[in-house]
Amino acid sequence: MNINETRFEHMPEITKEELSAALETAIRQTRSCLPEFAGQFKHIFSNNNFYSAAPNDQWTNGFWTGELWLAYENTKDELFCDAAMIQVKSFLDRIEQGIETDTHDLGFLYSPSCVAAYKLTGNETAKKAALMAADKLASRFHEKGQFLQAWGSLEDKNNYRLIIDCLLNLPLLYWATEETGNPRYADLARRHFETALKVVVRPDYSTYHTYYFDPETGNPVKGVTHQGYSAQSAWSRGQSWGVYGIALGYRYNRKDTYKELFEHVTAYFLDHLPQNCIPYWDFTFTDGSDEPRDSSALAVTICGLLEMADCVSGKDREICISTARRLIKPLIQLCSAKSPEESNGQLLHGVYGRKTPYNDCIDHGIDECNLWGDYYYVEALTRLSRKWNPYW
Repeated sequence: MNINETRFEHMPEITKEELSAALETAIRQTRSCLPEFAGQFKHIFSNNNFYSAAPNDQWTNGFWTGELWLAYENTKDELFCDAAMIQVKSFLDRIEQGIETDTHDLGFLYSPSCVAAYKLTGNETAKKAALMAADKLASRFHEKGQFLQAWGSLEDKNNYRLIIDCLLNLPLLYWATEETGNPRYADLARRHFETALKVVVRPDYSTYHTYYFDPETGNPVKGVTHQGYSAQSAWSRGQSWGVYGIALGYRYNRKDTYKELFEHVTAYFLDHLPQNCIPYWDFTFTDGSDEPRDSSALAVTICGLLEMADCVSGKDREICISTARRLIKPLIQLCSAKSPEESNGQLLHGVYGRKTPYNDCIDHGIDECNLWGDYYYVEALTRLSRKWNPYW
């Protein structure tokens, strides 16, 4: 494994007792939200560390449902299952009504909610909703360019682009092929994956956030950013999507070139962590900066390491697990919510978007919880605690 394992050797691995305590705290955090958020959803990010209620029309809604499923798996408490199944019905309504479904984020929405529900309970409503979402996602594939369009109308030529985040949406298509026997879903996922890797990974193994294509020819045009500091910087969460997304691509395709690329992209992330290991929101910033951190990027990367650990053996597996066990400690110590009085989320100190002179983002969700950070944090704790069958 081409990862500098000595980079973190001074840091102790999390103990079994520490891990158990962190998971118990996370489940308690989820349970405390049931009275308010069993039949509704949380907003994308918190305000002063507390989420408000939101309808099922945001790209992040699936992460809250996924957190409920993780709590159910870890406790077998039917209260979590009942709350998650209420939300599954909402997801069926959303895809049937076409509510904010012009997006590649259908994987983020339906894998941790409905695919999870079907895997855990065999619920046919969940299966129906997830397969409809897979069909909608597949409809966003452009033959010219060989990719799934990220956002917006397929007819608008200004939208002709992919983003690195979509690597986490592809498992919905692989699952659809497994369930239906129709190879087209997985074929589209593979084609998008190949295209994305060719354009978003730079020679130094940092990554672009988004890449545009010529709608007339399908040729690659340029890499830019939406949420990173600049087009040429490495947005830390984008890099983490690359880590986890490439690990998932390796699981489904088992190509040695994917494993090698995972090692390089992961090494870039790890080598650019600051001293306390909580990444700044963009790797342009280093120790001494007063820019905000993005805890969610570290949570996603830890999950990526543990995903790859499940796909390899021997020394490679040991390196992935050991690195994850060392990195989860500062994430727990510095960023986890310790009580419902402190927050109704899981992971503090995240960043949704940060405006700079070089991007088209706005300031929002800065130094707050966000739903993907919460979800991937609990997924990481779950993966480290026992053998887990992924929703992805």
